[in-house]
Amino acid sequence: MEAAARAIGEDGFAPEWERIGLLAHILAGSRQGREASQGELERLRTLQQQVEASRRQEGGWRAVAPAGLSPIEFDVLACVVAPEAEPRLGWLFQTLQSGAPTPYPTPALLQELLAMAPEETPLLYGALTESSPLRISGLIEVEGGDPFQPVKPVPGVTARLLGRPAVTGDLPGAVLVKTPARWDDLVLPLDRVAMLREFLLWITHKATVVGEWGGGDCGGPVGLFAGPSGTGKTFAAAVLAAELGWPLYRVDLGRLVSKYIGETEKNMNRLFDAAHGQPMILQFDEADSLFSKRGEVREARDRYANMEVSHLLARIESHQGPVILTTNLRKHLDPAFARRFQVVVDFPRPDAEARTRLWQRLLPPRAPREPGVDPSFLGAAVNLTGGSIRNAALHAAYLAAGAGSPLSLGHVALAVWRELGKDGRELSPTDLGPLAPFLPKEAPC
Repeated sequence: MEAAARAIGEDGFAPEWERIGLLAHILAGSRQGREASQGELERLRTLQQQVEASRRQEGGWRAVAPAGLSPIEFDVLACVVAPEAEPRLGWLFQTLQSGAPTPYPTPALLQELLAMAPEETPLLYGALTESSPLRISGLIEVEGGDPFQPVKPVPGVTARLLGRPAVTGDLPGAVLVKTPARWDDLVLPLDRVAMLREFLLWITHKATVVGEWGGGDCGGPVGLFAGPSGTGKTFAAAVLAAELGWPLYRVDLGRLVSKYIGETEKNMNRLFDAAHGQPMILQFDEADSLFSKRGEVREARDRYANMEVSHLLARIESHQGPVILTTNLRKHLDPAFARRFQVVVDFPRPDAEARTRLWQRLLPPRAPREPGVDPSFLGAAVNLTGGSIRNAALHAAYLAAGAGSPLSLGHVALAVWRELGKDGRELSPTDLGPLAPFLPKEAPC
């Protein structure tokens, strides 16, 4: 869709903005008792024909808007986007509504700008309701029901429409994940890859199913990625973000959860208010620690803890944008929350074939190797997760670089030994399986 918008270019929307500017100019003159000239009316009719024709074409508005929008819904969307597309229109709007704090139009200005008769007013306000296609598709924001409060485009809509790069600020309580990821690098069973692609459909075709076909809007979508540490849950989230061309933000629970009553909800509200409707993916790691089963109320703090969980469930369910929860302990999640997932993907520990592919991909491709460093041998030797293989492959490469020699099975054996020792348990060379004979003697047992 973004490609379609770029194909038309920002100039393709010039009749829209000229028409809105002319309507504003005519309105300003009308307030001063001046009638529109014949030339202005003729130009307005010409622009109206051009606008109607462009709205029926593929591309253009189709980059953001669902099919089937009514003329008034198109007009509202165009007027709301106009201040960001053409800043001069924002300044013009402010001169027409001096009491408004922003350049975005209010419902009162829209009614006057579009020269709507009193009997047409319900059509305008119908386009602003929560059940309207503009709201369901996450295109506009309405602040309360006051006709003098501004109507704004959801952040990111104008950028998508005009093919501009999205500019996002810091997200409260979250950090940007900068992990280059491709589908080809994802080592998972084919059925799990298929489930990830199905989750992608919930994101890319929401406007069609909800906006055009009238399907129920369940928010999100929300996905659960469950499995042992190091099995690729975060990497899979990065693959989805890369496919969409969106940023991936990992929520930092340490910056959200507070011991003070009510602060956790406030922190979460700030996060979701900033992310709502924006082209991004939110990822909650170790979700079981935050969305755990609600316990029996024994004291006041238990009651507030359960209220926090309920509040978070409600916010995630109403959030317009994809959310991914990852957990190592799926059984600890609150069953009431589990029903709200659109997709649940279990990430298994890799088998020998998958481990072979991981070793092949994660050993530095241009590193010199001794002939015995065979990914098939390494994949069958030790039962490691993908994250552990990544660490061990890099550790072995640094050992080889430090020794100034080709990467050997000795380097790999020592790297795997170090990786196994990270959990603090007592090790035996037998833990290395067929790699044990290659472990250097100086390595502590």
